[in-house]
Amino acid sequence: MMTTRKLGTQGLQVSAIGLGCWSMTGLAYGPADEQESEATIRAAIELGINFFDTAEAYGPFTNEEMLGRVLKDFRRDEIVIATKFGFRFENGRIAGTDSRPEHVREAVEGSLRRLDVDYIDLLYQHRVDFSVPIEETVGAMSRFVHEGKVRFLGLSEAGEATIRRAHQIHPISALQSEYSLWERNLEPRIIPALRELGIGLVPFSPLGRGFLTGNVKRAEEYPENDWRHTDPRFRGENFDANLKVFGVVRDIAASKGATTGQIALAWILHRGPDIVPIPGTTKRRHLEENAGAAEIPLSPAEMERLDNALAPGMISGERYTEERMRLIDR
Repeated sequence: MMTTRKLGTQGLQVSAIGLGCWSMTGLAYGPADEQESEATIRAAIELGINFFDTAEAYGPFTNEEMLGRVLKDFRRDEIVIATKFGFRFENGRIAGTDSRPEHVREAVEGSLRRLDVDYIDLLYQHRVDFSVPIEETVGAMSRFVHEGKVRFLGLSEAGEATIRRAHQIHPISALQSEYSLWERNLEPRIIPALRELGIGLVPFSPLGRGFLTGNVKRAEEYPENDWRHTDPRFRGENFDANLKVFGVVRDIAASKGATTGQIALAWILHRGPDIVPIPGTTKRRHLEENAGAAEIPLSPAEMERLDNALAPGMISGERYTEERMRLIDR
């Protein structure tokens, strides 16, 4: 059975590996099989995974509805639901950020309704809204805690200064940000700040949007509705260079009878007991593989080999396009 970890010092306890649900509504990597996605959520619970990540923006809205529909069959107190707010939508698409207090109220009430629950375990601001002071947004979020509709608060892709200001208004339990063997921008300043403040880390894309599984193609070979079609690290010479540094992951995986994806997740788990990755998948066989990473030991020497081989300067290409990077608070 999956072990548990604590996110932050406020009492939030979750399975050591969670399940990111974004791709289950076909937003990330092409169309998804809803029936298989729902079966994957049920299989996760059987494996001891109790931490499920969604957002109003996934769909938009349909991902929360699907997750709520499946989780109604299980005891609420055994499930940890995380969702996110912070965008405005036009014609079914994201049209900008909106974390004004009045919108926070509207968004969270909508999430509660779609998830069909009385409370949300972990509520994140999805992206920092640079037009609204973080103090106002977190103040609005905290009112839901006082009302019993939210248990813990989090931020997503927030920078160090924003995290510190938010934490002064109400304790922040978790930061969700991209973190993996090939994306380590959090290490110099943000992870030390999280540990100083007693905040847990929830890495999304811990498998590098599939690159670290080894089962990847060049960006140009993916359809236009696949997130990787425009990913700079999957394009041209960047793709070739990244395949070369990936060889160390492949070698360590072979020596342990594991997959490269399992080694990538095991590396994250070995970075600290306050880190809980949420790999996303729509298939049960991938879920079982991801869950198995929690049982894979890595020696200090193996950790050092991985650290050095995929150090930030060794990865080719920016993590996002210029447009997507504008939403990141760094």
